[in-house]
Amino acid sequence: MVRVTDIAYARLRAPDLVAMEEFLTAFGLTRVDKTKTALYMRGSSEPQHIHITETGEPRFKGLAFNVKSEEDLFLASHIPGASKVEHIDEPGGGSRVRLTEPNGYEIEIVWLDQSPQPNPSICFPVNQGNWPYARVGELAHFSAGPARVKRLGHAVIASTKLRETVEWFRSMLGLVMSDEVYDQAPQKVVMSFNRCDRGDAYVDHHVLGCMSAPVSGLQHLSFEVHALDDVFLGHEHLKSLGKYEHMWGIGRHFLGSQIYDYWGDPWGRLHEHWVDGDRINNKHKPSLLPVKVGFASQWGEMAPKKMIERVSP
Repeated sequence: MVRVTDIAYARLRAPDLVAMEEFLTAFGLTRVDKTKTALYMRGSSEPQHIHITETGEPRFKGLAFNVKSEEDLFLASHIPGASKVEHIDEPGGGSRVRLTEPNGYEIEIVWLDQSPQPNPSICFPVNQGNWPYARVGELAHFSAGPARVKRLGHAVIASTKLRETVEWFRSMLGLVMSDEVYDQAPQKVVMSFNRCDRGDAYVDHHVLGCMSAPVSGLQHLSFEVHALDDVFLGHEHLKSLGKYEHMWGIGRHFLGSQIYDYWGDPWGRLHEHWVDGDRINNKHKPSLLPVKVGFASQWGEMAPKKMIERVSP
């Protein structure tokens, strides 16, 4: 078994790369490269792209996950059905092994021989609680514009075969359960939150969510921003453009604790801004919670039906 260390990027298709770049730029990503057939966008934390759009009919193609060493790729190439180790002929290079998960989407296990760049973004300390003077002599003034997206934090996929999908990701990529949500009875799990297994090291509450649905596909992609202000600035910026569908937010999740805001791209694929998510390690005790608790927000509006039912094959 290979243990992935984080999510690397998502791969989608769209018929208009110009429209896709316009949305992602307004959302807070920056172009790495653009060819006649593909668009590569990045956040601020790493030089590598975190979002790929290829030309074609709108669809979700798959996800990529990082491993810590090139040796892990050779281990992955021996998984039944895996490709050989391949050179990545895309910006940033690197190597990968390709697999197909139970719903037919491509999963890339990648090794990228690049170090993260220093983060140039400024985040103001917050005067609050026991730290009323965390920010002194400095005015917290922001310019209107897109949120400052750092990185891709997680993805949620929908599946008609939830348990098979969850077990595949755990057995093939080494993901472990953080928490699960059931409907009506504990044996009827409808949502599974899974994280990278890095032992004592603290990681995001979930790198992959899997939910039960009548059709399989992408439920949403989730991007961490630099500060709480970015969630609100991004919301106001996208709203001011008047051309993208707001799906849900602003609120704070119960599982994961992220402060969130969801928007649809020109083809309705969900993209989330979030900040202040839980970091947990192997001391975390998984919970099995009913829907009314597990899907609840600690504050903010209830998820609308269009959000809950949105799946992009």
